[in-house]
Amino acid sequence: MNTKNCQSCGMPLNRDENGGATNADGSRCESYCSHCFVGGRFTQPDLSVTQMQERVREKLCEFGIPRAFTWIFTRKIPKLSRWSGGRSF
Repeated sequence: MNTKNCQSCGMPLNRDENGGATNADGSRCESYCSHCFVGGRFTQPDLSVTQMQERVREKLCEFGIPRAFTWIFTRKIPKLSRWSGGRSF
């Protein structure tokens, strides 16, 4: 599965400063960013979709996006593979 956005947090993969996530064998994982998935595992496996949305909102606010607009960037998170049951490793 080749995606343009992380299938956990929605971040554009081309903005991942580490070049993306890694699988357990060290190969590049093209579905997730390095903040969400490292070495074949989610970095925060017990995080709920609601918690992820809040984390992303907080990060967007750090980048200067008004909190009132952060819903635009987080509304589709529940439809991403990690949360919709279509996990891709």
